[in-house]
Amino acid sequence: MPVYDFRCSDCRNRFEIFLTYAQYDQHRPLCPACASANVQRVIRKVRVTRGDEGRLSSLADDANLDALDSDPRALGRMMREMKNEVGADDLPAEFDEVVNRLEKGQSPAEIERDLPDLGEE
Repeated sequence: MPVYDFRCSDCRNRFEIFLTYAQYDQHRPLCPACASANVQRVIRKVRVTRGDEGRLSSLADDANLDALDSDPRALGRMMREMKNEVGADDLPAEFDEVVNRLEKGQSPAEIERDLPDLGEE
């Protein structure tokens, strides 16, 4: 059964209702908090996913990979986009530190010199 989201225009309460497709047209929702019929349907955000391969290949198409060797800022932007695209929230904190430094223009060699223990457990 689909879930439909509503918001009460009177008390601003948000709530969900489970309805079949057939029930949706006949059902007149009431706010469970204040019993008002003055409610609006809220449309949820939709997220379309592609496989990891598709996401990474689209990033590679967008980036001039040869230029990344000479442009730390571009490398940092690409790494941040890859993290956001793949949804890798479980990366170590050092990842964000490295990306921040790259985006500020610090070269990978300088980062390695400043953070000699990077990547070690």
